[in-house]
Amino acid sequence: MNLHRQDFHAWTRQQADLMKSGRLGELDTVNLIDEIEDMGASRERELESRLGVLLAHLLKWRYQPDHRTRSWRLTIAEQRRRIARLLARNPSLKPLLLQALADAYGDAVLVAARETDLDESTFPAACPFALENIMEDGWTE
Repeated sequence: MNLHRQDFHAWTRQQADLMKSGRLGELDTVNLIDEIEDMGASRERELESRLGVLLAHLLKWRYQPDHRTRSWRLTIAEQRRRIARLLARNPSLKPLLLQALADAYGDAVLVAARETDLDESTFPAACPFALENIMEDGWTE
């Protein structure tokens, strides 16, 4: 079994040391390629996750106006800031934004339904929010 599977931390240190010393021919290129691709995919997953949290709170805000809290408002603001930073640091994610939004919406419905005790059918089948509004500071409806 190779070091990549036995001790990931040690493997990363080994790979870094090999690169630093210029011993590129000794690199575990197959696993390095997989890990680099996974790092990029993790940014996509983070975008989708943050959009899901944001959308769930926007749904709760819209469908339970009598239960609005400062915490919900602050979570909405926080996720907007974190998404904006993620996109600023990874501009190549911007073309994926609409698909990530569509993918995150289904999860957001489940979260909103669980946290509000409203039936899932209460919420629209497709995201009712425009992307521009979702990311607009202060916008909640």
